[in-house]
Formats: sequence, C-alpha cells, structure tokens
Amino acid sequence: MSTNFHSKEHQILTTLRQVLSDVVRDTTPKPGRPNALKPQTVDNLKLAFQLITSREKEIIEDAGGNMDKRPRYADEPKTSHVVQFQKPEDKE
Repeated sequence: MSTNFHSKEHQILTTLRQVLSDVVRDTTPKPGRPNALKPQTVDNLKLAFQLITSREKEIIEDAGGNMDKRPRYADEPKTSHVVQFQKPEDKE
C-alpha cells in the first residue's frame, strides 16, 4: 500500500479501510460454514467500503491525482512502448 497520503483524512480513511478488510477476512467463514455476521451487517460493511473509496477518490482528485495507478511487479513486462519515429528525408 502506498504511504503517499494527500491529507490526514486520507491517511485515516486508508487505515480504516485496511482494518475493515482485516475484520472481513478474519470473520469470513470457510465454505459450507455459517456466516457469523448478519446480512444487514454485511450490507453495512459494503456501504462503508463504498463511502471510504468515494471519499478517497475525491481527496486524490482534489489534489490533482487520479485513481488509475495499479501495483506492478518489478519484473512485469511493460504494457506500453515508446516508439521513436524519424521524419523521412526529402529525396529530390
């Protein structure tokens, strides 16, 4: 996770999202087991994630950034290539 926060609010939201993600992972039952959380609680968690993401997006866009950045492995091939074009010389 990036530690490049745009404000204290952004840092708080990011930390809150990480903590909620950990809680969801820890309470998700194995296949075939009953869920410990009520359906309303699951819906509220989804809403909380949506609100956090929405506010994070606003903060980043207000700071002049965008949400298009995605993590890459260091050895992952680049998907874009820079091609150098040379203008052909006029032959007269």
